[in-house]
Amino acid sequence: MVKTSLKHSILRMICDSICVFLRNKKNVSVLINKRLLIKNLLAHNDECSFYDKKRQLNLHSREGKGKFLKHICALSNSNPTNNSYIVVGVEDSDNEIVGDDFFDDSRIQNLVNAFLENPPKIQYENVPFPNLPKDKVVGLVTIKPNNKVSFFKKGIHTIVANSTFKRVGSNTVPTEDKISFSKQNTEAVISIENNSRNSIGYTLEGVLDFINIRHKDMFSDYKVFKELFVVCWSGNKKKVKNETYFSRVDIELINEQIKLFYSAQDEVSIEYDDKHFAITEYISLGLNDKTSYYPLEKVTITFFDNGYYKIENKMLFEPPEFNKKMLYHIYNANLSLISKIEKGFILTERDNKDLENLPSTLMICHLNGFDEAKQKLIDAKHLLKPYPQIYLSFKEALRVLRKMKYDNEPRV
Repeated sequence: MVKTSLKHSILRMICDSICVFLRNKKNVSVLINKRLLIKNLLAHNDECSFYDKKRQLNLHSREGKGKFLKHICALSNSNPTNNSYIVVGVEDSDNEIVGDDFFDDSRIQNLVNAFLENPPKIQYENVPFPNLPKDKVVGLVTIKPNNKVSFFKKGIHTIVANSTFKRVGSNTVPTEDKISFSKQNTEAVISIENNSRNSIGYTLEGVLDFINIRHKDMFSDYKVFKELFVVCWSGNKKKVKNETYFSRVDIELINEQIKLFYSAQDEVSIEYDDKHFAITEYISLGLNDKTSYYPLEKVTITFFDNGYYKIENKMLFEPPEFNKKMLYHIYNANLSLISKIEKGFILTERDNKDLENLPSTLMICHLNGFDEAKQKLIDAKHLLKPYPQIYLSFKEALRVLRKMKYDNEPRV
C-alpha cells in the first residue's frame, strides 16, 4: 500500500525500471500521452478535416447515434493513411475544457460495425484533466486509418442506406462523388502525435498527482508492468469472505494518461500478475430492498515486452429472473410514479424511496421481457436529472443495457 506521501525510493524504482527498459529495447511502440495529444489537437487552430470536437456524445437516441456515426464515416474517408480524432467534452466556441461523464463503452466499435460498411477501427479513451472533477474526463475517439471507403449499410435517423460522408474543412458533408485517396493530413497528424510522446517526467508527475493529490485520502496502490507501464488505482477497500473489493474506484494507465475505470457506485475486484491486470465489476440489483451483487464484466489488460498492450472485455452478466406477476405490478407502479413527477405532484416518503430504485427496477423489467421499459426510462431522463443520485443511477442502468445490447454483435 502506498501512503499519502510517496517515498523517493519508490519514484526512483519506477524511473530506473523505465530507463533500463528503454536502454535495452529498441523496437518498442511509442507511448502517446493522451492529455498532451488533446492539448495539441486543440491548439491546432480549429476543427479540421482530421479532427472534430463535441461538447458531449448522446448515444441514447437514434439521432445522437446517427450524428456520431456520420462523423466517424467522414473522418475515416478523409484520412485513409493517418489517425483522425474526435475530442469530447470541449466547448465549441472557445475550446474550454469542461469535461464529460466517464464513458464506459468498450463495445462502441460494435455500434460502428452495425451501421457502416468497411468500418474503421475506433477506440474511445477517457482522459483525466487536473482542473476537472473526479467524475469528469475528456473523451478521445481515435479513428484508425482505413484504406476502404466507409458508407452506411443501413439507415439510422435521417441518414439513408448507402450514404457516405467526407470532411470538407471542419464540416462533415454527404457526397455521391468518388472519394479520392488523400494523404493531405498525414504529415500534420504525425507531427502532432510526435509532439505528444510520453516521457519519464510525465509518468512520474502522473503517479505523484494520482496518489498524493487526487486520492490522498483513499487507499492507493500502483504496479509497474514490463518495466514500462505504470497502473495506479485507488478506492475504498473492504474484505468479504477473504475476498477484497473496492468501491469508488479510479484506475489509470499513467503512461498514456488514460482513465481505465471509474465508478462512484459499483464495486470491483482487482487481480494482477507480472503481465496482466484484471478488473471484475459487480452491480447491485434487486427488488423490495433485497439486493444482491452480480458480476457484470471482466476487463483484462495484457502487457507485452515490445511496449504494446491489449485490452480484452468479457461480459459475465446473467440477468436475474423475477416473478412476472410481481414485476408487472412494480412496472405499473413505476410508470405511475413517473406520471406523478411529470404532473408536478408532491411525492410521499414511499414515492421517494421507490424513486431511488426506479432506474434499476426498470432495467430489471426490461431484462425480464418488458420491452418498453428501457424506452420509458430514457424518456424519463429530464425528470430524473434534478435528482443527482438518481440521475447517476439512471446513467448506470443505461450503461449496463448498452453493454448487453452490443455484446453479441461481432467485432471487426
